[in-house]
Amino acid sequence: MGLRRSGREAAIQFLYQHDTHRPAKLDEALTAFWKQSEEKKAVCDFAGDLVRGVLDKLPEIDAKLRGLADNWDFERLAVVDRNILRLAIYEMLYRPEIPPVVSINEAIEIAKKFSTTESGKFVNGLLDKVKKDVLRPARQASE
Repeated sequence: MGLRRSGREAAIQFLYQHDTHRPAKLDEALTAFWKQSEEKKAVCDFAGDLVRGVLDKLPEIDAKLRGLADNWDFERLAVVDRNILRLAIYEMLYRPEIPPVVSINEAIEIAKKFSTTESGKFVNGLLDKVKKDVLRPARQASE
């Protein structure tokens, strides 16, 4: 598995943990999380950047997600699905060096691995709506 996939999976695991336990100090929680992990430093660095970015933009990301999840109560979304979506939306809106289709494909594969058999389709459907609002090429990184 590649560095970025490993980083995204680690970020999802931390975001899941953060969503369910809400630690008071992010840096301490990340340090404790990495101590339990056997990931390489580059994976931890990439994942840490993603986690900090998602949590920094969480109100905007959640507002976007709430607007997309028609007929779904936001709080009733599966915690893992909610955090997979948060990460992908963060990448699509705030990480121009990552092509949107990469974020979508990674989210689908991670959903298939960590969630239910239907989660990949659900994640794909919501993220496709986000992609339509992204004002940059879907298959290329922006400068």
